Amino acid sequence: MDRRQERFARNESLFREVNERIADVSRRFGIADELEFLCECGRADCLSAVAVTRADYEEIRAEPDRFLVARGHEHDDIEIVLEHRDDYSVVQKVGEAGELAVASDPRS
Repeated sequence: MDRRQERFARNESLFREVNERIADVSRRFGIADELEFLCECGRADCLSAVAVTRADYEEIRAEPDRFLVARGHEHDDIEIVLEHRDDYSVVQKVGEAGELAVASDPRS
């Protein structure tokens, strides 16, 4: 994995950790409606928010190599698009980026 890919993968993992806290707080307070999650695209300058229900977020996070990204923020050199939804895509990291995603998964 080159430096750019590694930086993206680490940023994605950081954004995923922030989103995990959002999901955790929503669980504690019984919020099941749409929540604003951060795009997990890995671009350091991306501050896009994506409206997703907690149930949909849990579905995405059921696999440690899957991420939630705003539409148009996909990176085909380190991930494949599994599904396009309203304003976001569900992507799966591949190769070394996938290995890093699994290793840094806060749910593991």
